[in-house]
Amino acid sequence: MPPRPTDSTPERPDDDRAPSTDREPGITGEREGGTGSGAAPGPGVDQRVAALRRAADGGRRWRALHVAGCAVLLAVAVTGGAIAVGGVQDRGAGVDAVSAAGALSPGDLARGDLDAGIASLQKHLRAQPKDFGSWATLGVAYVEQARTKGDPSRYPQAQRALKRSLGLEPGNDQALAGQAALAAARHDFPGALAHAERALKQNPYNERALCTRIDALVELGRYDDAAKAADTADDRRPGIPVFTRYAYVRELRGDVRTAREVLERALNSAHAPADVAYVATALGQLAWNQGEYKTALGHYARALAADDAYLPALEGRARAQAASGERTAAVRGLEQVVARFPLPGPLVALGELYEDRGADGDRAKAGDQYALVDAWTALARAGGANTDLETAMAAADHGDKKEALRAARAEWDRRHSVHTADALAWALHVNGRDEEALPYARRATATGYRNAVFLYHRGVIERATGDERGARSRLKAALDLNPGFSPLGAREARTALEDLEGNR
Repeated sequence: MPPRPTDSTPERPDDDRAPSTDREPGITGEREGGTGSGAAPGPGVDQRVAALRRAADGGRRWRALHVAGCAVLLAVAVTGGAIAVGGVQDRGAGVDAVSAAGALSPGDLARGDLDAGIASLQKHLRAQPKDFGSWATLGVAYVEQARTKGDPSRYPQAQRALKRSLGLEPGNDQALAGQAALAAARHDFPGALAHAERALKQNPYNERALCTRIDALVELGRYDDAAKAADTADDRRPGIPVFTRYAYVRELRGDVRTAREVLERALNSAHAPADVAYVATALGQLAWNQGEYKTALGHYARALAADDAYLPALEGRARAQAASGERTAAVRGLEQVVARFPLPGPLVALGELYEDRGADGDRAKAGDQYALVDAWTALARAGGANTDLETAMAAADHGDKKEALRAARAEWDRRHSVHTADALAWALHVNGRDEEALPYARRATATGYRNAVFLYHRGVIERATGDERGARSRLKAALDLNPGFSPLGAREARTALEDLEGNR
């Protein structure tokens, strides 16, 4: 295997795996714009499965060595595809056809298979190494690959490709927008916003920059600014990427009806399978948050009918199945998800399902999943990503509580979103600092965002501070909204509420 290029050496397009684009009417008028996202598994999947099985087996035998072993095996799992050459299935049309006059556009790449599209770009760039647009598209594709496949090793590759593009054509908006997307993926949201603004100065209609600006403002907790940015994006480049962000901004402000209407319109206008899977999954998540499990399962079924390998839909379906009492199906589904791409969210969800089931060996299995979260965050940090929020959320309940508080404080210093407020509140609570936690718990629920976990956390903290009336109200609201929000959390919320009712 040849050595990897560094920032000081000329970039060669590495072989591996990336977004869907159709123009759609705008939210407020009959205009045009659009992009969804989807990706199929690549040739490294078997390696990931085998590595994770070895990690799980080893963890059950030697718990003391498990965390270190998981880190090594997970590294093999998520980077296995990085050294694979060839063998990529072409599930889309036209991804291998690269015009001699220029590279595939991001939209063209999106309509086909991510892996095959990247392979086509790499082939083109070996023949046309000065094509700055293709370098920018390759960088964005690596970012998308890292996002959809849980492979943080792609981030340095994306950075080098985008740097090469800017070296060939300084200030080109495609690469600047790619840098914005990369910064957002690494959780550098101030950087993402700055890069997006630079790209929009060059091209006010750059769709990726418009979308990343919304994302960055949301993650920084600047929700009024995010709403204005969503309106601007809808005016300039309406389409599926903007629609889904527009809906999420509305959901964060408690306007579930508008969020649902926007997503339903987006789904009705979606044509490419990747777009259908993307939007149907967003609708499934929205329904899940409201405790509408049957509706959520219907949306996930539609997403998987369009793309049976779409991981967010597989994960969402498993969560809805668990909340509906279909625990066996839920466990099986999440096992399939984490065997392919071991991300913190599904790893924690699977661990909690094991704990809730309580069969022989389930506690050890749960521990395996939590150890893999630690391994994933270590790899993500090595790829330049900030993982403090993921660390705080997982460690508060399933790890080092002091580390959870450190990470939550560090993330709050960077950004003041409802999610960081909730994470800091809960980390303070598990460290016995409830009076300090309460203002953050209130802030997490202040925008009107309907999130059962936030309500549950606030209720527990209110109870610990002596506000039994507030605790009853919040715990009941959490269970009324989404009674299956967490296998363990929902059970604890019911127990706490029963105790409070008994003490009245």
